[in-house]
Amino acid sequence: MQEISPTVAARLQNKHVTGTDKQAIAASFGKAAKHYDQSAAFQRQVGHQLLDTLPSLPQGSHWLDVGCGTGYFTRQLQAMRYRTTAVDLSEPMLAQAKARCDGTGTFCVADAESLPFPDNHFDAAFSSLALQWCSDLAVPLRELQRVVKPGGVIGMTTLAEGSLFELERAWQSVDTQLHVNQFDSVTQLSQAVADAGLNAAELSVQPVVMHYARALDLMKDLKGIGATHLSEPRRQGLFSRTALNLIEQSYARFRDSTGQLPATYQVGFGVFTNV
Repeated sequence: MQEISPTVAARLQNKHVTGTDKQAIAASFGKAAKHYDQSAAFQRQVGHQLLDTLPSLPQGSHWLDVGCGTGYFTRQLQAMRYRTTAVDLSEPMLAQAKARCDGTGTFCVADAESLPFPDNHFDAAFSSLALQWCSDLAVPLRELQRVVKPGGVIGMTTLAEGSLFELERAWQSVDTQLHVNQFDSVTQLSQAVADAGLNAAELSVQPVVMHYARALDLMKDLKGIGATHLSEPRRQGLFSRTALNLIEQSYARFRDSTGQLPATYQVGFGVFTNV
C-alpha cells in the first residue's frame, strides 16, 4: 500500500466522511431502493457511456461492480457473459440487485474504501456514480487497484465541481444554506487518481445535461434515487410552497430554446489499466 501523501491528508481534513455519515448515506439510498429505477435516467446514461468505452474481455472474466445500486449494470455485465460480484453500502439496494440478476453472481454489503476481497482477485472493476460519496477518491481507487489483477481494467465515473450549478443558484433565491453537494475540482480528481498510482491522463471530465419541465421534477428525481444526503448539515423545513415557487422562478432563467430546464452534471470518466 502507498502511504497517504500530504495532498491527500489535507483533503481528508477538509472533506471527511465518518462511519455515521456512511450509515446515513446507506439509509438514504436504502429508502429509495424500491423506486430508484424510476428516477435513474441520468445514472443509466452515464453508466452506458462508461460501459461503451470499456475494452472487451474474454467471456467468463470476473468483474467487480462497486456501488451496484439496484444491479442494472451488474445485469448488463452478466449479459456480456462476465462473472460478477456486486457490492453496495445499502442492503435494500443489494436485495433489488439480487432480484434483478435472479440471484446469479455474488452480492456483498461492503464499503468501497475497504473492500473485503484479496489482492489480485478480479479481472476488472466497474463503478459508476458511487465513489463521490467517499471521503477521498484516492482511497477507493487504491482498493480497486489492489483487488484487480495487474493488467486488468478499472472503469469508473464520479461527479466533479460544478454539478447541478443551476439548482444551486436557484436555491440561493431562498436562503444561504447548502442544498447541493460540493464535489472535487478537476485538479483534485486528477491528483486523487495520481495519488492512487493510476494514470491521471486516463481521466476526463465531461458535462452531461439532463432536461426537465420543472425544477421540482429534478428535485423529485434526486429524492427518488436517494441522493439527498448532504456533506454539511442543513436547516430543515425548507420545502414550503413559497420556497418551491421561488426556486421555480429563479431556475426559469436557465430555460433553453426548447422550453426545458437544463440540469448540468460535470462527470469524471476514467478507464484505467491497472499496473
